Amino acid sequence: MDFAFMKETFLSLLSGAPLTLNLAFTSVAFGTVFAMILALMRLSGVSVLATVAQAYVFVFRGTPLLVQIFLIYYGLGQFRPALQEWGLWIFFREPYWCAVLALTLNTAAYASEIIRGGLQSVPHQQVEAARACGMSGFLLFRRIVFPIAVRQALPAYGSEIILMVKATSLASIITMMEVTGIAAKLISQTFRAVEIFVVAGLIYLIINFIITRIVMAIEWWLSPHLRRPPAVEPRLEAAHV
Repeated sequence: MDFAFMKETFLSLLSGAPLTLNLAFTSVAFGTVFAMILALMRLSGVSVLATVAQAYVFVFRGTPLLVQIFLIYYGLGQFRPALQEWGLWIFFREPYWCAVLALTLNTAAYASEIIRGGLQSVPHQQVEAARACGMSGFLLFRRIVFPIAVRQALPAYGSEIILMVKATSLASIITMMEVTGIAAKLISQTFRAVEIFVVAGLIYLIINFIITRIVMAIEWWLSPHLRRPPAVEPRLEAAHV
């Protein structure tokens, strides 16, 4: 291991971290909105909407993300004349937007199941108690259902965010110069794959460690009822006795 070379490589790969984070969090943001729509479709009770959402989840969870990226970037390019006619080619000709679209569609399928599970985990007794207090409709959802569902779904959703950060490495196959893309370029120039991939893995590890800490902090903030109560001082106990 050449540590001087690894240090230079770290600084070089670090320049791709902003694009990695951009791809991950843009796709997660758009995917969350789409996932919420899919989850509500599954829970709507309308068979047509539920079937469409279930079919979408089945397709995008059952096929590799790599294949989805290829189909969007290279596959839709076969329909360039039609896309130009519809004014969509300006979107699909850019690798960045194709990567964001593929990552968004993929994470929405997984996240919709996480959100659906969170919504279904809300205790029925708490909903009934809120209705007894006069809450209904959006107020009931905002004050009772949504906070509990978020608390239940947050650990699994944090894992999905971490998976999306790692999934951005696949964007390198469509010429995106994020961390893995720069690593592949450096390997082609230096033929030192081991050191470069070790450094690339370290960068992903640091990013995901920070994300994990943030998710844990949010989970702690949303769960005051699960925090350990403060210890009672012995002299106070003696005073009560």
